[in-house]
Amino acid sequence: MQHKPLVSIVCPCYNEEAMLPLYYEAMQKRVLTPLAEYDFELILINDGSKDGTLPVLRALAQQDERVKYLSFSRNFGKEAAMYAGLKNAKGDFVCVMDCDLQDPPEMIANMLERLGKEDCDCVATRRVTRKGEPKIRSAFARAFYRVINRISDTEFVDGARDFRMMRRCVADAVLELGEYHRFSKGIFMWVGFDTVWLEYENVERAAGETKWSFWKLARYAIEGIVSFSTAPLRIATAVGSIVSALALIYMVIRVVIAMIWGNPVAGYPSLLAITLCLGGFILLALGIIGEYVARTYMQVKQRPIYIQKETNIR
Repeated sequence: MQHKPLVSIVCPCYNEEAMLPLYYEAMQKRVLTPLAEYDFELILINDGSKDGTLPVLRALAQQDERVKYLSFSRNFGKEAAMYAGLKNAKGDFVCVMDCDLQDPPEMIANMLERLGKEDCDCVATRRVTRKGEPKIRSAFARAFYRVINRISDTEFVDGARDFRMMRRCVADAVLELGEYHRFSKGIFMWVGFDTVWLEYENVERAAGETKWSFWKLARYAIEGIVSFSTAPLRIATAVGSIVSALALIYMVIRVVIAMIWGNPVAGYPSLLAITLCLGGFILLALGIIGEYVARTYMQVKQRPIYIQKETNIR
């Protein structure tokens, strides 16, 4: 009997009680049943949900042996959930997707076809529109991609989603990067391998609300910049050098003026403005350095990326 390729589908879940039945039904109709030439395992990661997500996962696992779940002891974040899913995936092909159906399940068939026919190791997706997304959020997202592509050696694709299908070798390479603060969009690009991109229009959530607020996305963007670029440190050094040079020039000018016209009392407002400006820059530079030091501090502690509480994965 010919061996069927195993496809592992990793799906992080946080407070998705209402969404999970819809997700499973969609996967059953659009993926599991039509693609009978493959074996599947659905690896659902409960990222410390506070609603009834875990009971729903238990029920789905009892209903279908292909459903595997792993529950964290608390909320560790989507990045940790994806890492846990990849670590527990056993498939020849590994897919990462969200359970809100913004990642169209029907694209999985196309991904597997591309991996089977084309000389590529990964099939990734990107949104070509941001329909339904607040305009200010879209503007900041585009600005983030422009900035990070200028300051990082790693290429970032505008509109890239975590939704992608990988060969086993790619998933193993991603797992080798055991960093505590993870930015998967960058990690997927950093490991390399031949990647084919599929484009699609934005799809709104089928149920529930997004867990990504504007400020969470802003912190995530900072995480990406700090993880994949040291440019902020170089910028602080450059600005500090320029300010020091200007201060030296200003000192020489004041000495010359004092020698020629005497030493009039300097204006208090200008002195205060210069002091506040320099103090603000010093604090900004310390903050930038602190971001890098904090990540070094957390990494050397060697804390686990996640803590498992319950699972049916054997």
